[in-house]
Amino acid sequence: MSTATSLQNSFAMADQTRALPQMRINLCMVSAGLQIVLLLTVLPQGSLCGPHEKRLLNDLLASYNTLERPVANESEPLEVKFGITLQQIIDVDEKNQILTTNAWLKLEWKDYNLQWNQSDYGGVKDLRITPNKLWKPDILMYNSADEGFDGTYQTNVVVTHNGSCLYVPPGIFKSTCKIDITWFPFDDQHCNMKFGSWTYDGNQLDLVLNSMEGGDLSDFIKNGEWYLIGMPGKKNTINYQCCPEPYVDITFTIQIRRRTLYYFFNLIVPCVLISSMALLGFTLPPDSGEKLTLGSYFNCIMFMVASSVVLTVMVLNFHHRSPDRYTMPTWVKTVFLKWLPSILRMSRPGKKTTKKNILMGNRMKDMELQERSSKSLLANVLDINDDFCHKNSANPPSGYIRPAFGTPISTGRPATVEDTSASLPLNGMQEELHMILKELRFITDRMKKADDGEDVISDWKFAAMVVDRLCLFIFTIFTVLATIVILCRAPHIIVQ
Repeated sequence: MSTATSLQNSFAMADQTRALPQMRINLCMVSAGLQIVLLLTVLPQGSLCGPHEKRLLNDLLASYNTLERPVANESEPLEVKFGITLQQIIDVDEKNQILTTNAWLKLEWKDYNLQWNQSDYGGVKDLRITPNKLWKPDILMYNSADEGFDGTYQTNVVVTHNGSCLYVPPGIFKSTCKIDITWFPFDDQHCNMKFGSWTYDGNQLDLVLNSMEGGDLSDFIKNGEWYLIGMPGKKNTINYQCCPEPYVDITFTIQIRRRTLYYFFNLIVPCVLISSMALLGFTLPPDSGEKLTLGSYFNCIMFMVASSVVLTVMVLNFHHRSPDRYTMPTWVKTVFLKWLPSILRMSRPGKKTTKKNILMGNRMKDMELQERSSKSLLANVLDINDDFCHKNSANPPSGYIRPAFGTPISTGRPATVEDTSASLPLNGMQEELHMILKELRFITDRMKKADDGEDVISDWKFAAMVVDRLCLFIFTIFTVLATIVILCRAPHIIVQ
């Protein structure tokens, strides 16, 4: 028994020896936990603010009602000072008539429920409180075009010990604006931003301009397209049809002017150059084929381009007319071959298109026709006089037919080819001469027809040149006058 007991005691002592390290670890863990608990007990509660600020917040907000209008006398309106700081003009949408701006609102009012003595709360002078825990004026932009209507970001309200509250919410504002582009790109735009309380009338909430100069532009970022002229503000008191009470609003007018330097070099100068190209196009010969390859204009220049295309088609039509398909009317000859060339000081190559020369040419043609009608056919074909035929041939004079036997018989008319052939001796030469006369008559008719056709073609081409020159003068005068009138009537020319 003694041996067994001694063995058990030995095993127990061995177990206790092995358990000592585990017990030491447990004691260390307990000691560390006690130290953490002790440290948390010593540190002040609410590490984000001091004990005085926490106590002040609890005292102020314990009985505070966010629905209560913070005035000592309910019969008096609460005065709210309102201002705006314009940061940037983001976009001016002329099509949808929307102005997008980045701005900071500035609202100041006095809340008599948020006053305290600094000495009672460790010298705490001000607090930052989220707006959902305080009363704040429901100021909205009346002419908002934003999907959520209110584009401001809800920031904290800075409250001082005397009850003064400062609320400066930034936001991206989309306001409706009537865009007038009558003088584009020399236009000025006036866009309003109308702010006011949505539910409080003027007897409950009175808006006052924070600065008589209007909006604050000290931090404004310049826009590449628009130049900011100013941002005046105005207080308005309006009685709407829905409600008998007056409502107060503050309206700021953003006055901007389009910078024309960009449009001058990218729009006006190319437009003037294109118009100059159109004028030079009338100096090109119609055979070049480039008279219809002109670009389009802007505004009033579009009318000139349309007219120039129509007149160019007319010029090309005149230039390519042939006597086989067209006959030049008398009024066309009078206008385009007589009067306009003399007015425009134009002369045809090899011809002088004066009135005197034209009249003399017409008289010469009439005399030539009379002379040809009085000559015999043989003389007309061979282009010789009848006297020469009489002296150098044994044939009877023109107007006589020599019969086979007998004396000549007078017919009182010029002899034809058949008459001339019949008057010759009946031999082989008579038939050959008859064929020669027919061929000569055919050739001379073709040559005369070709000459007449060339004259007609030349007349049409010269008429086309006259129309070109007339269009050159008319469109030059129109372009110069239109450019001067439009630029002079613009309110301003260049804004860099």
